[in-house]
Amino acid sequence: MPRYDYHCPANGRTVEVSHPMSETLGTWGELCERAGVDPGNTPPSAEIARPVNRTVGVLAGAGGGSEAMPEGPCGPGGCPCFPG
Repeated sequence: MPRYDYHCPANGRTVEVSHPMSETLGTWGELCERAGVDPGNTPPSAEIARPVNRTVGVLAGAGGGSEAMPEGPCGPGGCPCFPG
């Protein structure tokens, strides 16, 4: 399952969560619930943004399926961390 970083401008925090690509989180309350973190004093309705998407490509898998290819420190593809 892909991992995403979401940032809350209201409190300056960035939180990492896993969820299906078809799902989108839009508020601090949704993010905290999904990540299992305490929302603190930030209103649950505060908007969040997803500035970093760790899923950067799709590779053909065995049987015609696909899987997410994570981004390494060298960028997507061509990285020794994720040989093709």
